[in-house]
Amino acid sequence: MNKELLIFRVISVLSKAGFIISARCDIRPRSFDIAARQDELLLLIKVLYNVDGLNEETANEMLYLSKHLNGHPVIIGEKTRDHSLESGVVYFRYGVPAIDIDTMHDYFIEGTPPLIYAAHGGLYVNIDGKTLKDERNRKNTSLGALAALLGVSRRTISKYEEGEMAASVDVAIKLEEIMDRGFATSVDLFENVRINEAVKHESSVNESADILSKLEEIGFDVLPTWHAPFDAVSLSSGRKNENTKILTGVGEFTNNMVKKAHLMSSISEVMLTQSLLIVNGVSKAQNIEKTILVEKKELKKFNDTDDFINLLEERRSKIKVS
Repeated sequence: MNKELLIFRVISVLSKAGFIISARCDIRPRSFDIAARQDELLLLIKVLYNVDGLNEETANEMLYLSKHLNGHPVIIGEKTRDHSLESGVVYFRYGVPAIDIDTMHDYFIEGTPPLIYAAHGGLYVNIDGKTLKDERNRKNTSLGALAALLGVSRRTISKYEEGEMAASVDVAIKLEEIMDRGFATSVDLFENVRINEAVKHESSVNESADILSKLEEIGFDVLPTWHAPFDAVSLSSGRKNENTKILTGVGEFTNNMVKKAHLMSSISEVMLTQSLLIVNGVSKAQNIEKTILVEKKELKKFNDTDDFINLLEERRSKIKVS
């Protein structure tokens, strides 16, 4: 399956599951291909035929954006190294979960979460330790007896029961046969994803950085991006608009900027953020869809985040809803 077909299938599954889906990010480079929301669940999805094509820098930006936008990164792929991804198995690349399209379908359409994850040395499952201990005691099976049947140490059984160790798939299957019930717990794709606190993007020295620094001067927390279809996420620390999040782009008014504005508008609608483009020069419009355009010279007039957000809200109120 090529990437285009895989993206088509991803969008199909998301639609059937009731997600709101953004336009595809077709601006390079891109840290994610699609943003999708289902109620409170926001996904930043990267589609790769081979999940090993994800580099650490892109993964870090997916984690970085997910943290600040209250979302979750996920990779949908077909293969890893020289073999296909296995259905029902979660792989991880630099802390980002990766699954195949069938696992995605089972999770979102059938309501069946994966039970297995890949880690160094093979495939593993997490064991419900309390249930295992209760069942072992109910059957009057000692630690030593169960360990001997499984071919592991008593300490390993203790670690299973204490939730300190995952079991290999082979051991989990054998345990199920011996105890006549399963103990595997599902892998939660959207919990405990590692967010690298050390990841901190620094904007390069250019006109974009100069404009973004002006936003910082008036009180925004500006989080520059390197691979997203916007240049930064601006967070308001103003008195009235403390939780405002703005996808922020910078550039001259060109055809490429218009295309970028349309894409940012679609993504912001899914992410429940605002969308802003700061025009370095003369702007030919005050908005493109739901993306508000502000000229650089206008921005320089402001000294307060609340006043600037009031300008954005005033222009947004004038947008005609089709």
